[in-house]
Amino acid sequence: MSDGMERSQWLHSLKQNAGRSEANWWTAFFLSLFLGFFGADRFYLGSPILGLLKLFTMGGFGLWWLCDLFLLFANKMRDDNGCVVRRPF
Repeated sequence: MSDGMERSQWLHSLKQNAGRSEANWWTAFFLSLFLGFFGADRFYLGSPILGLLKLFTMGGFGLWWLCDLFLLFANKMRDDNGCVVRRPF
């Protein structure tokens, strides 16, 4: 394989994964679904302040919990580094 071809594949891979969170989407989903009222998903994604706010408001009285589930499915949920938690499907 030529150097140009390897470089091209490397750049393509880099562009495809840029901004992608290292957090597992499935873990974030199940934490959000079952423990989202307590902020477990936000703690997992590295946002303890938001996790505490969700904990003390019971998921924003359910609204914040639903919004987080929607954000996960829409590929808009971000971790503490600002990287998107991408769904695997």
